[in-house]
Amino acid sequence: MKALFVAAKKIFGKVDLTSLDSIKEDSISLCYSIQFEELAKEVEKYLNSKIIDENQVLGCSSPSFSERSKAILIIGEGEFHPVALAYESGLKVYVFNESGLKEIKESQVEEMKKREKGAYLKYLSSKRIGVLVSTKPGQQRISRAIDFKKNTKDKKIYIFVANDINVHEFENFGLESWVNSACPRMDLENTYLININSLNSRQRKQ
Repeated sequence: MKALFVAAKKIFGKVDLTSLDSIKEDSISLCYSIQFEELAKEVEKYLNSKIIDENQVLGCSSPSFSERSKAILIIGEGEFHPVALAYESGLKVYVFNESGLKEIKESQVEEMKKREKGAYLKYLSSKRIGVLVSTKPGQQRISRAIDFKKNTKDKKIYIFVANDINVHEFENFGLESWVNSACPRMDLENTYLININSLNSRQRKQ
């Protein structure tokens, strides 16, 4: 069955942009979800030369930023993905929408780091591991999951392939830990998941 993706745009009234003046960094990477594209264009025009690049982002995407970036400005709602970007990039991250400007705090990033460390320690002590593989476009990494299974000698690995992954079903399989190869942010939100890329990176350092 073919999937048709239709962009849904959020309609804004008059939005006060003056809170953006509190951003001190002068080299900013602008990110926005498709719903906020129109507001992002207004922000880009308002900040003008401070914007050095821009990315349209999805929940599961990992955008790249210019080496000159000193901060990331996300046009959208919610804080989970902005916190994840702050963790992954090491840059200052701001979130802007019609409610105003919010800065992601270092304490939020540290909390995410603790969750990942806890998931990794759980993985190390586990013998029965589930590896999640998504069939969704852009998230399907079956070959990486198979390679991971082949190269892991001290644990029993089970590969789970699904279109929709429901973390609440994990307890039905009696496994001790889970490795995520699907949405790269899902593991940062759940204490019992560790990302396959993060795991490989940690093991290479040892």
